Amino acid sequence: MSDPIHWQLALPYLLAALVFGYLLGSIPFGLLLTRAAGLGDVRTIGSGNIGATNVLRTGSRKLAALTLALDALKGAAAVLVAAYWGPETALAAGLGAFLGHLFPVWIGFKGGKGVATYLGVLIATAWQGALVFAVVWLAVATLTRYSSLAALTAAVAVPLALWLMGLIHPAGLFLLMSLIVIAKHRANIQRLLSGTESRIGAKG
Repeated sequence: MSDPIHWQLALPYLLAALVFGYLLGSIPFGLLLTRAAGLGDVRTIGSGNIGATNVLRTGSRKLAALTLALDALKGAAAVLVAAYWGPETALAAGLGAFLGHLFPVWIGFKGGKGVATYLGVLIATAWQGALVFAVVWLAVATLTRYSSLAALTAAVAVPLALWLMGLIHPAGLFLLMSLIVIAKHRANIQRLLSGTESRIGAKG
């Protein structure tokens, strides 16, 4: 789509995909699941976010796993549905889903840190990058038991891996998303440096 006329024609579809992805990504599964299970508001414990790592601090591994799966699924679903109109709309929808999880309209724009949705978008966009993410995340998490450090390391590795694979447009998207992931983990980075970061499995 290097032709400006093509971009003008595609713009409504890109915006529609972005909005569609955003609304789908805004569904706060972690909050809905913990409330449905009678565990209260997950935002009042641990890090205060609605993601799977914080849901795990309720003591329910099943709910944490389900939250992880659903948060990833909404990212993947946004990409796969929008892909019907082309690869550019798929990328726009993936970005929208990621932003929706971070800033969900339904709960005052205060969501999670986006790692599971990032992974879902990655699986649907470039499965090779998802393998890189999984290997790096598992290695770092196993060695350190810090979910945040594992996510940050994987987020740094993914855009570089995609670029080396020749997947230029996905690499650009995930470079942007990785920078946002890192920014959303500012407090975690400070706690990692001070040695006060919670480890995987620790209750809030």
